[in-house]
Amino acid sequence: QVQLVESGGGLVQPGGSLRLSCAAPGNIFSRYVIGWYRQAPGKQRELIARMSVGGRTTYADSVKDRFTISRDNGQKTVYLKMNSLKPEDTAIYYCNLPLYRQPWGQGTQVTVSS
Repeated sequence: QVQLVESGGGLVQPGGSLRLSCAAPGNIFSRYVIGWYRQAPGKQRELIARMSVGGRTTYADSVKDRFTISRDNGQKTVYLKMNSLKPEDTAIYYCNLPLYRQPWGQGTQVTVSS
């Protein structure tokens, strides 16, 4: 099992931007599909962005063209750059490995509000 640690959340106004980070030990992000998830109040957790080992990315329709998943060259950190944030993006954001699920971290809270 791998401990995943998310950070970078906060309060932002509509239209603003944030960059979330997810750290894990070793080079696990270079060996497995990576995913960012979110869980809004009263809703189920959903996968919103994923990156294959080869670097191909896919996004949920709700965040496509606004969010970007990436990883650093050392493969120890994964990022989620979020632009043009909307109130409906308010949620707790988590990272995980969609095909090799690990225990969920604490996530990072993102609140979009004026």
